[in-house]
Amino acid sequence: MALEKNIFNHKYIIGISFISALGGYLFGFDFAVISGALPFLRTQFMLDPWWEGFLTGSLALGCIAGCLLAGAIADRKGRKPGLLIAAAIFAGSSLGIAFSTSFMMFVMLRFIAGIGVGMASMLCPMYIAEISPAKVRGRNVAINQLTVVIGILVTNLLNYFLADIGPEAWRWMFGLGVVPSLIFLIGVLWLPESPRWLMKVGQQSKARAVLLKIGSETFVNSTFLAIEQSLSGNKKQSLKAVFEKSVRPAVIVGIVLAVFQQLCGINVVFNYTSTIFESAGANLDRQLLETVAIGVVNLVFTIFAMWQVDKLGRKPLMMIGALGLSVVYLILAFLLQNQFPASLISVFVLLGISLYASSLAPVTWVLISEIFPNNIRGVASSVAIISLWAAYFILVFTFPILAAKLGTFGPFYLYAAICFLGFLFIKRKVKETKGQTLEELEQSLARH
Repeated sequence: MALEKNIFNHKYIIGISFISALGGYLFGFDFAVISGALPFLRTQFMLDPWWEGFLTGSLALGCIAGCLLAGAIADRKGRKPGLLIAAAIFAGSSLGIAFSTSFMMFVMLRFIAGIGVGMASMLCPMYIAEISPAKVRGRNVAINQLTVVIGILVTNLLNYFLADIGPEAWRWMFGLGVVPSLIFLIGVLWLPESPRWLMKVGQQSKARAVLLKIGSETFVNSTFLAIEQSLSGNKKQSLKAVFEKSVRPAVIVGIVLAVFQQLCGINVVFNYTSTIFESAGANLDRQLLETVAIGVVNLVFTIFAMWQVDKLGRKPLMMIGALGLSVVYLILAFLLQNQFPASLISVFVLLGISLYASSLAPVTWVLISEIFPNNIRGVASSVAIISLWAAYFILVFTFPILAAKLGTFGPFYLYAAICFLGFLFIKRKVKETKGQTLEELEQSLARH
């Protein structure tokens, strides 16, 4: 252990990981704020199920645009400029939404907020993966998910206390996002550029200087050589390159995992907590209190995942989460269908959250940040994460419509089936990645 401490500058690595992961906090804020605001927005804009789904999903449409923008910036200008732009978008959109005067203005600004979320969702885990040594990469990338769930919890708490303000409470809920946005913007100014990107664009001396801050001379030399080898022969970034035969298996796995993380259904619990518990007879205060409980459980089990992702591994956690959610959804659907008390429904909602938070939520981001070769990581990550946000839009847009037609319980039977299929896919197609450098993973992909 003493030798390992001398090899790596752990304080520095953790510091830059947490700063870049503040983008995750803002992701969590924009993701969670809608849950507390929806009861007020339904009245403010007189929403039917279709428009409620569209208003909620407009964030995801912006996220798709954000991923496209982030991919281009990440590969041409670097990871750091993309993070700075995302921070600025977060700040501006938070204030804009707070002062919205019409439904269309709200949706447009929510779309713009989604651009920032989409950029952060791609760039933050990618950046952390590229500056982290292999032994702690899973934990460090999971820091991004930790800040996401802290953002969700803090936002849910604020929503709960702001609800007493009255019909205009939703404006404060969104407007307070400007505070963490500015903190993130200032923090990113201090971050170094990714050494892997610096080497890709021929700035070897700058890359070596960054690596020396991360670890010892031995670590720098070995990492430098491995990155050079992985980049040699093909430095071109293009969408066509992402679907070449040699990398296609990794891209397919990345896309399927990204889509599954959303279509597994748990995000309807995050975004439509009030709808679910209203159907169980809970009043507004109880509905918002449930969002706080969800935030607490989400945080506790995300910390558990950070502890286990580099020990137990990626694949076992994903398999446990997928199969466990399938069973929980069947029980939850039965309870909702038969009008069981809200307190019992809450138990299984929280159990579902705990399974997701300790598996699919953080580990999917870890795998997406790891499985693509260095020379196409930016574009390939964009493709996977665009797929994720497209799936999120489908999920949150369709839930109010399905719930209106089938009952609130109906969609959970569908999500149970999707989770079981996801379990089978992970078991057959996903390979373990813990403890390997990004370059070793690339070599493994090339052999297969």
